Amino acid sequence: MKIYGLLVIALLLGACNNNHDYTPKPRGYYRIVFPKKEYQQFTGPYPFTFMYPKYAVIEQDKNPQTKDKKLINMKYLLNMQFPQFKGTLHLSYESITSPKVFNELTEDARTFAFKHTVKATSIDQGLIRIPGNKVYGIYYTIDGNAASSAQFFLTDSTRNYIRGALYFNTEPKLDSIQPVLDFVKKDMNVMIKSFKWK
Repeated sequence: MKIYGLLVIALLLGACNNNHDYTPKPRGYYRIVFPKKEYQQFTGPYPFTFMYPKYAVIEQDKNPQTKDKKLINMKYLLNMQFPQFKGTLHLSYESITSPKVFNELTEDARTFAFKHTVKATSIDQGLIRIPGNKVYGIYYTIDGNAASSAQFFLTDSTRNYIRGALYFNTEPKLDSIQPVLDFVKKDMNVMIKSFKWK
């Protein structure tokens, strides 16, 4: 019994003898490997053209997930997919048939952007003016854990209108998607700067 007690004390002293400093490790995220920035021209039977990244795929949205009949009736609904990042830039085009339609479309863009105020910490608006291409619009930067972090609309103010909204297929946590968001926003800027009406 005495030997058993001495053995237990020796083991306890031995366990306390190592001076290990244990600290909790920060939460880690997967390493993101970004592709090389290369662009190609988007063309087709559409009244517009622009440059977009080679690692993105553009397809027509055949099953729009919306109850808004106005959106379903739009002439073109396109999705620019970023498969590597599980992100989609939704593009919707409509012809402007009257000043009333133009006002409704621009107000819809503002309304859709500001629907994210519940989760957003701020929403900034920036004017887009590229007079040489007759491209004008507003870019909405939505900060915080909102479902969409960037939206915009482009128009020539008389005949054409297109709206874009960027979404990621993941829970909106800005700290984890920020590097990807910054990377994709650069592609959106290239798209906007190269945008031309046909």
